[in-house]
Amino acid sequence: MNNSPPPAASSVPMTEQRSYPAALSVVTAVFFIWGFLTSLNDILIPHLKSLFSLNYAQAMLVQSCFFGAYFIMSLPAGKLVSKLGYKGGIVAGLLVAGMGALGFVPAAQGHSYYTFLAALFILASGITVLQVAANPYVTLLGPERTASSRINLAQALNALGTTLGPHFGGLLILSAATLSATQLAGLPSAQQLAYRAQQAHAVQGPYIGLAITLFVLAVIFWLLKMPSLINATEQGDERQHGIREVLAKPHVLFGVLGIFAYCGAEVSVSSTMVNYLSMPEIGGMTEQQAANWVSYFWGGAMIGRLVGSSLMLRFNPGKLVGLFALVNVLLLATTINSHGMIATISVVAIGLFNSIMFPTIFSLGIAKLGSMTSKASALLIMAIVGAAVIPYLQGRLSDHIGVQDAFILPLLCYLYIAFYGFKGSRVK
Repeated sequence: MNNSPPPAASSVPMTEQRSYPAALSVVTAVFFIWGFLTSLNDILIPHLKSLFSLNYAQAMLVQSCFFGAYFIMSLPAGKLVSKLGYKGGIVAGLLVAGMGALGFVPAAQGHSYYTFLAALFILASGITVLQVAANPYVTLLGPERTASSRINLAQALNALGTTLGPHFGGLLILSAATLSATQLAGLPSAQQLAYRAQQAHAVQGPYIGLAITLFVLAVIFWLLKMPSLINATEQGDERQHGIREVLAKPHVLFGVLGIFAYCGAEVSVSSTMVNYLSMPEIGGMTEQQAANWVSYFWGGAMIGRLVGSSLMLRFNPGKLVGLFALVNVLLLATTINSHGMIATISVVAIGLFNSIMFPTIFSLGIAKLGSMTSKASALLIMAIVGAAVIPYLQGRLSDHIGVQDAFILPLLCYLYIAFYGFKGSRVK
């Protein structure tokens, strides 16, 4: 999921307007890695569900732990970056994420689902620090006039990471055939233990590789010479605004709910997709084949972002978000009421129309706020916790009414986003 806000306004001394291509290359690699790690959860969920014989609600705790870290750790991450600076914050984020990835080793060896969840929380905490530090930092690694170009390049690498993550995750984690709960229960105890050990270690290797990559990037970044940066400051009225005062602006309140609904809907759909496409009446695919379709889902979001940015030059952004949300409502209605290839294509196509939603809802939510912008931005980032709450609720729903019918929950989320785009985003 691309959940990076527009960069905060920052300043840099006039003497520091030269470019830093080496530093920019490392930072864009950071964007790629956190996109890769985020979408890899969509592959981890069906694997752990099978490994630990979980129901859907229990399996969705993967996303609850991962995105819950955004809510819990955003403010501490901001304080850490303020203390260490952007460069130090990025290094710290990479190290924390690397330690979280290494946590998959004891989790696999101990065959403990809750240890996996703890490792994911640590990993996501590191990514939260990266989010806070890397977005504004990349805008400072060169002349101000090309700042937008640099942030777009970095976000393109993030989208590429979310596209490739499920594909490689499918190859490395889901390549071995999995047994159903009934098949596993029919095996002797010794064979059950051997099977669970084999499946657990399938996760261990990829995350060790990711941990090494994160640690290497941290060392490289620390050794690079960086420009002297001046922390972002708000212009104009510098008095402190309370949360109630900011949320009293309707477009901010509706925007916070919009980010909550969008992140929840996007992650609910992507997290359920492997299990959904593996159903005989839908795709009848192996989990590895279904993982490739998850890549198409995220690839559609990457393509849609490129097309959508052009469309927003011609059309009202709010109305465009509303229109895209209504298209996703129709796609989900088709997903719920169809089978076979129609159901497969309709659920994957949702990614294409997700593309512009997060950045556009975010920018509409902070429109014309002046000195309230920083506080509103923090509230919008914290609303990413929707990706921790709504997937869990969809998991509970899937356990009671089935995976296909449970798509009614993200459908309702997109209906709200349509309301926000057409009406709720208006500044009063």
